[in-house]
Amino acid sequence: MTETGHPYPVEEFLTAVRAEILAEHRSDADGAVKVALSKGRLLAHSGGTREYLFECRTWQDSLDGVPVLARPSRSRKAWEPAEASRAPDGTVRLVTRADLGTAPANVQIRKDDAAGWAALAECLETAGGQDSPVDPGHAGWLVGRGNPRTGRAENPGRWVANWAGLQLNPRQRDAVAQALASDVLFLWGPPGTGKTDVVGHIVEGSFRQGLRVLFLAPTNVAVDQALERMCSLLEHEEGFAEGIVQRAGNIVLPSLHSRYGDQVDPARIAALLVESIDRQIGTATDQLKGARAAIALHDRVRDLESDLATATAEIAEAGRDHAAAARTVATADTLAVQLRSKMEKVGPPTGFRAERRAAKLSDLWTALATEEDRAAQAREAVARAVRRHTAGEKQVAEARRDLSGAYAAVVGIPPRQTVVESAVALQKLVDELGQKRKRIQDEVRSHCRVLGATVAKAVQSRKLLDEIDVVVIDEAGMVNLPSAWFAAGLARKRVIVAGDFRQLPAVTKGDSDRDASEEERAHSREWTARDAFHAAGLVDPSGRVGQDPRLVALDTQYRMREPICAVVNEVAYPDAPLRTGRGETSRLPFAPLIDSPVILIDTSGRRIVGGGRKPHMTNAVHAAVIHELVRGLQFEGVLPGRKWQEVPEGERATDRLAVISPYREQVKALKSSLAHRFGEDYDGLVDTVHRFQGSQRPVVLLDTVAGAGKDPGFFYSGTGLSSQTCRLLNVALSRAQDHLVVVADVAFLRKHLAPHSEALAMIDHLEAHAQTISADQLIPIRDADQLAVLSEEELARPAFFEHSEVLSAVEWDVERARRSIELYSAFMDAPPVRRWARMLGPRTAAGIQVTVFTRPPEEQQEPSRVARHRELVQQLEAAGCRVEFRDRMHEKVLILDGSVLWHGSKNLLANIGPTDLMMRYTDPASCDRVRRLMERTRMERPARGPWRPAEQTAPAPEVSAQRAEEPDKVYPGLIRNGRLYLKVPYAQKDEAKRLLRAQWDKEAEHWWVDAAKVTKEQAARWLP
Repeated sequence: MTETGHPYPVEEFLTAVRAEILAEHRSDADGAVKVALSKGRLLAHSGGTREYLFECRTWQDSLDGVPVLARPSRSRKAWEPAEASRAPDGTVRLVTRADLGTAPANVQIRKDDAAGWAALAECLETAGGQDSPVDPGHAGWLVGRGNPRTGRAENPGRWVANWAGLQLNPRQRDAVAQALASDVLFLWGPPGTGKTDVVGHIVEGSFRQGLRVLFLAPTNVAVDQALERMCSLLEHEEGFAEGIVQRAGNIVLPSLHSRYGDQVDPARIAALLVESIDRQIGTATDQLKGARAAIALHDRVRDLESDLATATAEIAEAGRDHAAAARTVATADTLAVQLRSKMEKVGPPTGFRAERRAAKLSDLWTALATEEDRAAQAREAVARAVRRHTAGEKQVAEARRDLSGAYAAVVGIPPRQTVVESAVALQKLVDELGQKRKRIQDEVRSHCRVLGATVAKAVQSRKLLDEIDVVVIDEAGMVNLPSAWFAAGLARKRVIVAGDFRQLPAVTKGDSDRDASEEERAHSREWTARDAFHAAGLVDPSGRVGQDPRLVALDTQYRMREPICAVVNEVAYPDAPLRTGRGETSRLPFAPLIDSPVILIDTSGRRIVGGGRKPHMTNAVHAAVIHELVRGLQFEGVLPGRKWQEVPEGERATDRLAVISPYREQVKALKSSLAHRFGEDYDGLVDTVHRFQGSQRPVVLLDTVAGAGKDPGFFYSGTGLSSQTCRLLNVALSRAQDHLVVVADVAFLRKHLAPHSEALAMIDHLEAHAQTISADQLIPIRDADQLAVLSEEELARPAFFEHSEVLSAVEWDVERARRSIELYSAFMDAPPVRRWARMLGPRTAAGIQVTVFTRPPEEQQEPSRVARHRELVQQLEAAGCRVEFRDRMHEKVLILDGSVLWHGSKNLLANIGPTDLMMRYTDPASCDRVRRLMERTRMERPARGPWRPAEQTAPAPEVSAQRAEEPDKVYPGLIRNGRLYLKVPYAQKDEAKRLLRAQWDKEAEHWWVDAAKVTKEQAARWLP
């Protein structure tokens, strides 16, 4: 235990996991789904939490109900955790502790991919406590601690069915026998060696030993694939239909869902088990409804009888009130007559008794008024009584009429009390059945003996099984070390770690976080990026494996033909070469295009330098080669054509071919262009290495992409058997079953790869053993005259044009443009500009929009060039062209009507720079992609300052402040006294001398070239 009470190495893990969370929040998350919010306003601020309301044009459903991160748009600061909820009116409420201001204009949000790391940190915090499910001793086996027992089962046939008849090789049998008698086993399973079968038999044997098994893998697909194999081994066991094998989480593999879904999905198992209970609940519920209806009928009779009695009483009372009121009316009327008679006898108030008569008359009038009022009130009472009597008679009639029907309805129904008692009993039964149904969910869980789940679910779930005896971690090379440690600690008796530490590693960011210190990155490499095989001490620092009783290595693969396996051995298994256990015959129809198991297509002779900030991440020539390969395989019947109908499973394009590329940019370009040319069915052919992990195809085409820039990029930067480069190449190459095709700019890779690089070992082996063809054998080299006689299908094919043919061929396309012409040329010279102005003038006059992109005049090196550049711009504008300036541009591209792309190394408006060839490419998606790429590059690059005379030349903006403070110091990129200084490595000095006539400045200790004859673009290779 540490001072904090955590077992070793939990504190190290927690530090590393928190670094992963921080790295994720610092990451720009290129490629992640992001949502833009605008016109925000602060609604509330309390306790450090702020609530904002934003407008949102386009929402992503994937962000519903998940933790998100937020930060101002275009900010490069760390993302802040937040909660987002979308209202029906489209507005978004954002709650965060971050201060975005009172009226933030634009904010971005994205999914918080660090949520899984946060859950892992919470689990690790409990390690060592009484409530923790982790056994630190068993978890310690994964980091080389403890003394786990290793052994070998003398008779594995006791637990593995048909042991003697199984088609297992000796190493596979050793692995099963050792696993069933050991505390821990590390199973090294390189590609195609049958690791899934071995793991299946280990789980089968552990089950029959009476042990509960938790099977874990990093992805849902990997879980489902292994679980399907286990089901095939255990489907005849008693209780299989009741869920002795179960899947925690959603099933994503269609075959597992269709074959065993009813037996492994807990919800479906429970549904089948409770079917009879549901029927009982349905019957009881129906009976309860009937009882309640009967009660309602009884209540209806009772209510009608009550209404009848009330109405009868009302009639009687109305009669009595009527008689009383009539008597009052008669009495009042009689008294009124008498009073009027007396008034007549008194006479008028005159004579000597006038006052007495007046007083008497007044009294009589008062008495008369009183009697008349009493009579009027009594008459109203009579009227009311009549109305009540009439209403009562109506109500009695209605009640008697309804009662006859109500009495008929309750005929045969038990008495009300009996029905009430029955309803109470039925309600109790329904409640009891509901409780019993709920308990069945727990019963289904208790039946489980083998449970499959992802590693993430095991970390995030409170309890998957009541007891776990054996934990099997498959594809363990892809599981980060803290998660593997935690998962292993769930086992009470045995841990099996299976995988290949020379295939894809876990996805981590802390070890490459540029904002972290080197010490922090080293800690992440040690405690999150490492896999269990390395952490347990089975792999030395060089990546090689030693003998260890805990490890069994499978050594025979059944996927690849032997020549493909030889490439994989050269790259990834030089210390433990794989043997081949399959035949040499291809399972595909014969196709001359791929009649060899291993083919290298060398594009060195047809290199076209890509544009953009990272030119090594796309390659138009490689894309064209891949198009022609697909077209050829269609022609030879290996792949289905666009018009094929109802292609059977196994013969679809995605069943037979995989195109693997290391960079997402090339993947995007290929996906769109292949779908455009060959149909949507071809969209799924292409993806990155990570997406193809765990799959295989008869034909695999590996596009190495790199062919431009200062280096091949991060994919090729690692060296050593434990490096990312080795692992990624291993996965890419080993997906192939029958044919492996590698497209590579061999010269470029040889120039830039480290001498001991595994990627270089691949190139060496391919050049020595593979069938080698050049790009020219796939992509035709055409003459301009051919364009006019080619079919539309042939015109759509990529084609190269030599320098002498480019202008004529381009002119043919320009004359056929109908909407727009976009010409990118960094430099301009008078003769080609005059020719292009004559060519483009009629097109602009015909209403075609012509735009020329070039560098601004101020970027020219001399005053005379500045003026000449302006004159050339005026010539183009006079021809009707729109001219736009792009700082520091170097692209050489022509786009016509957004569908025809000319791309290469020739400046069409200049006489300088390489002029060997250009490529014509017909694909709207590629045109759009190149256009966006150039626009993005323009936005990302800082502009240069205006031209200055040589003696006044100051450091460029990108030069550090320290350089700016040392005006006499020479540095690469400086132009002084007509000299452009370069940074030329010693090994490249002869090349610089030959290509640029570079000379050595002994005093300044830098190479230089004549700035009047060599542009910075030409010397870009040796400039910062």
